[in-house]
Amino acid sequence: MPKVVGRDNEPFDILLKRFKKRCEKAAILSDIKKNQYFEKPSVQKRREENVAKRKMVKAMRKLNRFNK
Repeated sequence: MPKVVGRDNEPFDILLKRFKKRCEKAAILSDIKKNQYFEKPSVQKRREENVAKRKMVKAMRKLNRFNK
C-alpha cells in the first residue's frame, strides 16, 4: 500500500492527489477492478494475447520511426 507523508502546512487536497497518483502508479485500482469478477481462463488468455499484440505493434512503430 502506498504511503504519503505530509509536509509542513501542506493542504489535504494536495496530499490526497499525491496518494492517488502513487496508487495509480502501483496499479492498485486496476488490480482491484480485474479481480472483481471471475474471468474464464480462455477469456483471460485471449485478453493477454491482445495486450501482447498491441505492445508488439507499438514497439514496431517506434522502431520504424527511429530507423528512417
